[in-house]
Order: sequence, then structure tokens, then C-alpha cells
Amino acid sequence: MSEGTTLSIKRSITIRAVVTPVWKEEAERELSNAIATTDQQLGQLEQEGQQVVDEVRRQSSNPLDPRVQDQVAQVQQQVAAKRSELEEQKRNLLQQQAQVRELEMEQIVEQGQIESFCDLNVGDNLVEKMQVSVVVRDGVVQEIEGV
Repeated sequence: MSEGTTLSIKRSITIRAVVTPVWKEEAERELSNAIATTDQQLGQLEQEGQQVVDEVRRQSSNPLDPRVQDQVAQVQQQVAAKRSELEEQKRNLLQQQAQVRELEMEQIVEQGQIESFCDLNVGDNLVEKMQVSVVVRDGVVQEIEGV
């Protein structure tokens, strides 16, 4: 590439939020909703798992047949694996909720990332071009860092 040539590149931009009462309330509400959804999924999983087990046993002429017992065990194993996954998800959400509650007002926390494009020219510092973040307060951009 010769001097004067511009290359457009994609980069990740970190979104950093200022902790405010509004932000904290919204974060806790989102986490509470996610926890409630996970609890609902756990209940549904147990119910559907039991229905499948009952159906397997009902369709068999001999529920004590080893093949039927194997099918039931497989279903129960799948339900247990999914239950463990959902319980881990719930533990993570509860941990995040506890962390949100402990945040100090005006503290800045990473909230996520978005992608954007920027132009890169010969002589530009690539590291600086890639290290951009946006600070928001209650959804309003307060600062763009690293541009």
C-alpha cells in the first residue's frame, strides 16, 4: 500500500456506563427478569421430562423391560444435564445481581461492546485506533475516549 491509501477496518468499541440510580435499577430489573425466566425454564424442564418418562413407560407393554429402563434413564440424564446448565446460569445471574448491588454511584463499569468501522492510513497507530470506548450516563453519551 502506498502512502495516501486508506483502509477501512472493523473494530470493537467498549461501552462503559456510569453507575446511576436509574442504571442500577434497570440492571437489577433485567437480572431479576432473567432469573425469573431461568426459574420458569427449570420448572418447565422438570414437567416436560416427567411427561416424556411417563409417555415412554405408557407406550411399553412391560415398563420393567431393560430397554424401557434404559430409555427412561437416558431421558432423566438429559434432563439432569439441562437442569445443571440452567442452575449454573441462575448462579451466574445471582452473582451478577449481587455485584450490581455493591456498585458505587458514579463508578464506571463495562457494559458491553459494539462494532464500528474506522479508516486506517499509513503512519497511524493501530493500537490507538483499536482502543476506543464510549462512556454513557443513563444511555446518553458523555464521552468518546481514544478517538
